[in-house]
Amino acid sequence: MKIAFLGAGAVGLSVAGMLSRVCDVYAVCRKRHSDAIQSQGLILSGIWGEHNFRFPCGETLPPDEKFDYIFITSKSQDTREICRTNSEAIKDSSVISLQNGIGNEEIISEFTDSVIGGMIITGFEWRGNGKVHVSVQAAPMRIGRFPSGPDKDVNSLADIIQKAGIDVITDENIRGALWGKTMYNCALNPIGAIMQVPYGELLNDNAWSVIRDIVHEAFDVCRAEGVTLEWSSPDKYLAFLHDTQIPSTAEHHSSMYQDISAGKKTEIDFINGAIVEKGNLHNIDTPVNRTIVNMIKFRESLNK
Repeated sequence: MKIAFLGAGAVGLSVAGMLSRVCDVYAVCRKRHSDAIQSQGLILSGIWGEHNFRFPCGETLPPDEKFDYIFITSKSQDTREICRTNSEAIKDSSVISLQNGIGNEEIISEFTDSVIGGMIITGFEWRGNGKVHVSVQAAPMRIGRFPSGPDKDVNSLADIIQKAGIDVITDENIRGALWGKTMYNCALNPIGAIMQVPYGELLNDNAWSVIRDIVHEAFDVCRAEGVTLEWSSPDKYLAFLHDTQIPSTAEHHSSMYQDISAGKKTEIDFINGAIVEKGNLHNIDTPVNRTIVNMIKFRESLNK
């Protein structure tokens, strides 16, 4: 089995490293990380164990090489360009989006008929070039044929991931699962970035009142989109977020916080921005999500 990773950052390299135990992997990543991995291996620490993985990687895919599965693990704003650049490889493979936000699978489907949605709520933090710390995990990885339905290729991939030591389940309603993760990201990721605190601090009453409004707006948009979530109401999701998801990821600093700290562009347009955009399509006002988008974009502008 041959599996490639495109746009491999902390998430992609960590998953690639684990999968290298059971199959052949190749990761396309930044040169500083590929150089480090070639010289010292990928050094992985944290809740997935202490590992030193060695596997081939570089800035581009090897020419004419075929892969059974291709993961795209880039920032959402890079999805389309990655698909264009690697269109020949993508068109003949099953392609898995393991990314944040809404819209990546739709973009990928323009380049291949075989799209698998993936969801991972796990904290990955850089500790240097080719060094990643896996800090927290709120739930098993989920994968499923996008937008829905059972699939033998998905089941085969799940077996590989499980054998590699990553908890994973298949989901026949992966679209709903992806929106569920977006709900989590909408609620926590930008506020953690704006306030520069780990997720556990967001149980504060003042932060929680903002989170409550974000989630209620997002639920209204989900209903209009015809998305079936695991929770029947926003209050039931908020209880799950408060009692389960935040405690299990309490020490994690959001990816947006890490991006802003590093002077990078965030994925806000594919997270809270997607709620605002789709709300506009359905004539649903989303003022709190819109305010959050504006605040993150202001923080981004300070890095220019």
